[in-house]
Amino acid sequence: MPEEIKTARRKRVLSLIQPTAVPHIGNYIGALRNWAAMAEEYDCVYGVADLHALTVRPEPAVLQKQSMEAFAILLALDLRRGNNIVFVQSHAPAHCQLNWLLNCYTQFGEASRMTQFKDKAAEHADNVNAGLFTYPILMAADILIHQADYVPIGEDQKQHLELARNIAERFNGAYGQVFTVPEPFLGKIGSRVKSLQNPTQKMSKSDRNPKASISILDTPEAILKKCKAAVTDSESIVRYAEGKEGINNLMTVLAACTGSSYEQIERDFAGKGYGDFKAAVAEAIIEELRPFQAEYKRLLADKAYLEQTAREGAEAAQRHAMRTTAKAMKKVGLWGT
Repeated sequence: MPEEIKTARRKRVLSLIQPTAVPHIGNYIGALRNWAAMAEEYDCVYGVADLHALTVRPEPAVLQKQSMEAFAILLALDLRRGNNIVFVQSHAPAHCQLNWLLNCYTQFGEASRMTQFKDKAAEHADNVNAGLFTYPILMAADILIHQADYVPIGEDQKQHLELARNIAERFNGAYGQVFTVPEPFLGKIGSRVKSLQNPTQKMSKSDRNPKASISILDTPEAILKKCKAAVTDSESIVRYAEGKEGINNLMTVLAACTGSSYEQIERDFAGKGYGDFKAAVAEAIIEELRPFQAEYKRLLADKAYLEQTAREGAEAAQRHAMRTTAKAMKKVGLWGT
């Protein structure tokens, strides 16, 4: 079982993934494959944000399956190192306790300015529930309850982290130092991978075009098919240059998977067509993902181990989270805490 995070500690990093969408190769290259190595420098908390998935009312059986698979993904990335905690959000109920306290220290205007709420409300116009409005506050609770120093975030999450910072500063201003004020994680970041069908836009898990992204769980056959269908240009020369967004994107992926420079890739494919190049990109992705996929399949086949590990992660996360929650509850005057 992961060791309980000590009070005198190294800097802490927190990141949660939602179970409703499998990460794509861009997520893997840019972040996921680097997470395990972060244990050498930081204490890390990784989790499956299953409570956040409830805002769109998923089918219960589907959510359970997806949550278990997302947890297996985190384990297959070898994240249970050192003092790291890997858990499922709903298994640590202190998150919900602190969420209510933070709701009372968040201004309505702050929450209403969240642009993602407006986007999600438009996308799910038939189900604009209160959870959709307040989930950034639950996200703040996830961060603050574990006293995270750093949070790896994408462009679309900057506003949510700023809200968490505002809540922490407001609470600390009223009651003294209770929460660590989190910063965006600015460590080593991989190259940003673009859509295979529209290489001017970033690759997205929510893209409705199945050919646009490569899931980290895609079969070798699916990866090859998607790479072959990737948008390129009519020049038929493999080189990194302005106006060649499709080729630039594939070169970025190939360089990230093999360690080759763009110059080396250009030399390797001089005089060769895009067919050979796309096949090589597919093979590089397949080989990059092979160890992870093998471990993921092994873990999924051992349900007893997954359940045991989830219990251990929940115990560690809840113990750690309750220290923060109990302190916050006492500060606001809740009797008996």
